[in-house]
Order: sequence, then C-alpha cells, then structure tokens
Amino acid sequence: MAGSCGVDFGTSNSAVAVAGASGVELVRLEGQGGTSPSAVFYPPRASPLFGRSALRAFAEGEEGRFMRSLKRILGSSLMGQGTFVNDRRKSFESILADFIGGLKSRAEAQAGRALESVVMGRPVHFVDGDPEADARAQDSLEAVARGVGFRHVEFQFEPIAAAFAHERKLSSEKLALIVDIGGGTSDFTLIRLSRERARKLDRSADILANSGVRIGGNDFDRDFQLDSFMPHLGYRTSYGDKSLPLPAGMFLEMSEWSKVNFLYTRKTRQTAVELLRESHEPGKFGRFLKILEDETGHRLLAAVEEGKLALTHGEEERIDLGFIERGWRLGVSREAFDAATASRVAGISGAITECLARAGLGEEAVELVILTGGTTEIPALRRAVLDRFPRVEISEEDKLSSVGLGLGYDGLRRFGAGLQAAPV
Repeated sequence: MAGSCGVDFGTSNSAVAVAGASGVELVRLEGQGGTSPSAVFYPPRASPLFGRSALRAFAEGEEGRFMRSLKRILGSSLMGQGTFVNDRRKSFESILADFIGGLKSRAEAQAGRALESVVMGRPVHFVDGDPEADARAQDSLEAVARGVGFRHVEFQFEPIAAAFAHERKLSSEKLALIVDIGGGTSDFTLIRLSRERARKLDRSADILANSGVRIGGNDFDRDFQLDSFMPHLGYRTSYGDKSLPLPAGMFLEMSEWSKVNFLYTRKTRQTAVELLRESHEPGKFGRFLKILEDETGHRLLAAVEEGKLALTHGEEERIDLGFIERGWRLGVSREAFDAATASRVAGISGAITECLARAGLGEEAVELVILTGGTTEIPALRRAVLDRFPRVEISEEDKLSSVGLGLGYDGLRRFGAGLQAAPV
C-alpha cells in the first residue's frame, strides 16, 4: 500500500518524515541525522549529487555546476528564466524536480514502499507583500511535487508543523509562540497546544495568528558579506576620471547563493576587466575579478557562512580566504556582524509584534516559546526574541528537524498511514 510523508524543503536544509502504522519517523537521508543540505551538484557526465555529497564534490573542486538555496527562486522572476548547467540550458522547475524527486526516492527506499501523498511545508510568505507571487510560488512547488510522483499534495505552514512536532510532549495545555527562522524566511504562529488537541483533524480554531517576513539566515550572511568582506574586494570603491562608485549590482549578486552563478559569463568578466583598468583600488577589485575568473563565488559564500557560525560562539575570527589570495586570512568580529545585521533583527522582532497584535494579545499571554531553525542560534537575534519573554518556558528540541517531523504528523492526520485521504 502506498504511504504518506511530510517534506520540509528548506532554503538551507531539507527533511522528510514518513508516516506509518506505528507513527512518524524522520528519514535518514544520508545515513546520518534527519536533515540534508538543500544543495545539488551536476557533474558533466554523471547523475546529480545531493546534500552533503553535493557539498563535498564542490568543496573538492570537482568539475560541475553547484546550486544551493533553490527555494528562494520560488515566486521570483528567476523562476521563468532557467540557467545553464554544464553548457546546457535547464529550467529551474526541472532542477527543483531533481532535488525533490531525490528526497522522495531516498524516503521510499527507507520506507520500503511508494509514497504518493505528501504534506509540503511552506513559509507564511514566500514573497513579502505580493499575494500573486506568493500564490505562484506555491503553485510551482505543487506542480513539481506532482511531477515527481506525488498524487495527493497538501500544504502546511512551517511554524504550525513545528508546533505539531512539539505538541505530543506537553504535559498540559500551552499557548505557544512558534519562532521558525530558517535560511530564507522567518515565520511565527500563536497556537494552543495540548495532547488532547493533537487528536483533532481540524486545528483551525487553535491557531490564533500567523505572521511572516522574508528574512532568514541567508540575509544575515548577505549583509555580513557586504559589510565585512566585499569592501576588501572593491565594493564601495571608485573608478574613472569622475570617481564613480564601482557598480554595486555585481557585488550584490555575488552575495546571494541563488544568484552568484549568473555572474559567470563572458560579458560579466569582460566588464570587470574594463573596470579594473580604471579602478582606483585595483588591488582590491583584482580579487573580485579573480573570483569571477576562477568561479569561486560559492567558496566565498561558504567562507562567510563559516564566519557567521564561528561568531555565534566567539567574539572574533580569522577566515581563510587563501583561495582568493595566498595566505590571506580576514579578521571579522561579532560586533561588526551585529551592526551589519541589526535591521534584519529589527524586522524579525517587528514580525513577532505583528503576530501578537493580530491575535489581540500581549507578550504576557504567551506560555511557551518554541524555537526552530538554525538561525535562532545567532546571539543578537536570540536576545531580541528571548528578552521579550523572560519568564516563559523555552523549547529548542529538534530545532533543525521539527518542521519535517510535524509535516509527517500532519500527513498521518490527513491521509492516514495509507493512501486514502482523511477529511481535514
């Protein structure tokens, strides 16, 4: 009999939870843990690699095309453009299908049966302030899911899924605020949770409010890169007789996982060569040109992410950028990171305020705060969230996999252990 599952297709990491007669369990997508990086690597003459295998192939310098943060393309103008993969045009729909189809295949191999029903996670807003683009994003994701073989496709907000994962462990009813901060979005839900409520098929009355904003870990990386790394590569320097600033667009694209590949063109390299001739700080901008010529923008993004992670535990760090310039280790600090990302923290805090306002409640009404998503580790962000709820119980269990688990529980609720859908 075909089964059901929940798929958390995340900006940074993904997870799948399979529902069966005995309950729900996370799929070991790569033989370890319950999550896998949302990354794909296309070798020129072999099948694509996913997750940690893709990261490893890229890090070891194998020939091929590496892609990450694919979720951020949903709902954007890039979705209809496609891209070149090993000199052949490939649509983003087919790239997403490769990745999500790979998740499905690995889940079916572990479950030992076909999976034809799925609850897909989605942020509260794929795209801020644009309902049409938001609807297009979900429609695109649904089309991809159906295209890889899911016959029944439902969606659930990611913070609500995280709530479902925690609910079964509660000893009493709680009014919970779910704080789900991932790689691409931050989402919040106020919901009443209890073991008794978990048995209900219709949970709409338990959900008091939702809010969300398109800010996530990738945005923190981007701001950090622009503030602490890019000035050493020529960002905000000038060129020519009129001392014009170097075009910011190429630096901005180099700071986003989903856009950096678009810089690797003959036209962009030629433009950079011409700008270098007139650059007032050629030593700095020459480094940027080398990244273009060597196509190592993803290595720079990975180094920035490494710096962010190091600064969650320390005040200063030196980042190895020897792939750009031999022996170069760039010093970065948490103080600089916090300054660069202060507006992002404020945006997230504002979205929490909006969620409370929509429910007509104050902070004192919240009894439980559930943190999920790796970005909640950032010290300044943690302070901004937790200082608002100083006497509230905090839950951080399974913060990287709770959304996937919750989607699996939701799949069991909607579809049962088999194929036939239950009424919602």
